[in-house]
Amino acid sequence: MSFTGAILSALSQYATFRGRAQRAEFWWFVLFALLGNLVLFIVDGLIVGPILGYPVFSLEGAQPAESLFSLAILLPGLAVGARRMHDTGRSGWWWLINLVPVVGWGIYLYFASQPGERAINAYGPPPPAAGTPRPSRRPSRRS
Repeated sequence: MSFTGAILSALSQYATFRGRAQRAEFWWFVLFALLGNLVLFIVDGLIVGPILGYPVFSLEGAQPAESLFSLAILLPGLAVGARRMHDTGRSGWWWLINLVPVVGWGIYLYFASQPGERAINAYGPPPPAAGTPRPSRRPSRRS
């Protein structure tokens, strides 16, 4: 799965907590979130903060662009994280282990790094292999 394909897949299923997400979809989305936050942190620090009267890169200043981006990808991030846990055969509720600092993050990263189950599990069939287009959810318009 390509970077763009993973982002489009995660965003198109922004509130879908059912099903499974392959490792590529999850990790590409994580990279997208990190890069987006980094770029917007720089934009906020160099441009937005000084416009609002804060020193350049002041941690005391507002970070509106980064905050809006983080808010916009919150639900898709939770959903792709839950689907990733499903792919490994775990409940999506395992995402909550992230609320335990350091140890929880390590456990979640370990789980998310595991290969997905190859067979149908309690959460559905395995996601399509990398490079395989997902079937359309729209019914065809054949007469």
